Amino acid sequence: MDERFERYVTELFAAEDPVLAKIRERHQSEKLPAINVSPEEGKLLHVLLRLIQAKNVLEIGTLGGYSGVWLARALAAGGVLATIEGESKHAAIAREAFAAAGLQDRVRLIEGAALDILPTLSPGFDAVFIDADKEPLPRYFDWGMRLLRNGGLLLCDNAFFHGAAVDPKDKSAAGAGVRRFNELAAGDPRLVATIVPVRDGLVVGVKVGN
Repeated sequence: MDERFERYVTELFAAEDPVLAKIRERHQSEKLPAINVSPEEGKLLHVLLRLIQAKNVLEIGTLGGYSGVWLARALAAGGVLATIEGESKHAAIAREAFAAAGLQDRVRLIEGAALDILPTLSPGFDAVFIDADKEPLPRYFDWGMRLLRNGGLLLCDNAFFHGAAVDPKDKSAAGAGVRRFNELAAGDPRLVATIVPVRDGLVVGVKVGN
């Protein structure tokens, strides 16, 4: 996206409040990977969850809690965000972020490897947001579809993966994982999906069958 348009959207529709700004600053001061969603993408996720009145949401890849705050704030009354994080340092920072946002009662943070945790979860999620390591994305797709209810949203960050998704010269395992995820999302008859070109691309799909 043209940076002028991105800035316009952020300033008009997705301006950070002090809590979100401090969480993002903490990411930087703690030298977390600079892979958290942008404000305009966070707002899009928030709107999508509001649209379906989501109460039961799964996030794969917590990082420092920035995206989780956007998600948890969108939940209907009594809703819970389950979020999975494999790095203990990231999880500790995320817990502080959720507490600072007053969301600790709406968030269940699960530490551990996602592929170990996903089989232990019960299906029926209203939305699954995937923002984690890229090589296993096809396996995350499979688990996301298993755990979603019909009518639920499958969401995945980095659909373009900084251009690797459309670069025929890219031979990385991460790039291959992104491309395969996109192909699965496009071709699975149980899902109606597209890519929204916000930030690095967001896959948005609706589960329409088992």
